Amino acid sequence: MELYLDLHSQPCRSVYMFAKVTGIPFEFKLVDLTAGQQYSDEFGKISILRKVPVMKDGNFILTESIAILKYMAQKYSSSVADHWYPADLQLRARVNEYLSWQHMNLRAHGSKVFLLKTMFPIIMDAEVPKDKMDAAIEDLNQSLNLLEEKFLQNKPFIVNDKISLADLVAAVEIMQAVGSGVDVFEGRPKLIAWRERVKKAVGEKLYEEAHEVIMKGSSLPERMKNRSELEMLKPKFRKLFS
Repeated sequence: MELYLDLHSQPCRSVYMFAKVTGIPFEFKLVDLTAGQQYSDEFGKISILRKVPVMKDGNFILTESIAILKYMAQKYSSSVADHWYPADLQLRARVNEYLSWQHMNLRAHGSKVFLLKTMFPIIMDAEVPKDKMDAAIEDLNQSLNLLEEKFLQNKPFIVNDKISLADLVAAVEIMQAVGSGVDVFEGRPKLIAWRERVKKAVGEKLYEEAHEVIMKGSSLPERMKNRSELEMLKPKFRKLFS
C-alpha cells in the first residue's frame, strides 16, 4: 500500500497516524503541497483530483481521507482493534456522525484560521482584515463548543471509553489552528483532558512526530516567499476570503 501525503494537511495526518498506530504496512510518498507537486503530471497520473491524501492499494486508488480511513479499518479488521471503527451498528453510527459533521465545521474552520494567519499575508501581500480574522475565530470557537458539548459531553472519548477514528480526526483538526499560533485550548479544561487521553492512546511520540511540520507553520510564508506558485494561489484566496 502506498500513501501519498503532505503532513501540513489535516486529512493526511489523520491517515498517517492511523496507519502508524495500528501497524498497517504502507510506503510513504511525499507530495509537497507548498511546491505545487500536486499539480505535476506525475501526480496527475495517480489522482485526477490532484489532491492528497491518496491511497494506492495495488491497482486500487482511493482519495478522500475519511474513505481511506474506513477502507483501512475494514480491510485490516482482523488486526485493527474494534474500538477504532466499531462493528456495533450504533457505535459505528456515532463515529460516522462525527466524521460527517467535521468536514464543514471543525476541519473547515481550523483550516480557515490557519490560512488567514499564515498564508494570507504573503499570498495577498496585505494584512488580514480584522473582521475576517475575528469571524474565523468565532466560527472555530463555535465548532469547538459543539465538539465539547455535543460530541464529547462527559465521556472520555467521542464514542465511549476508548479512542475511535472520530477522536483521531478531531485531535488532528484542532492542531491546524494551534500550528498557526492560536491557543484553542485556553479556558477549555475538558478539551485539554481529552487531548491528553488521545495522546496517550496513540502514543505521545507519534502524536508529536505527526504534528511536527504543522507546528512550524509560521515558517511557511518565508519558505514560499519567492515561489511562482504564489501567483497561482491568489485567485483562490480572493475567492475564499473576498
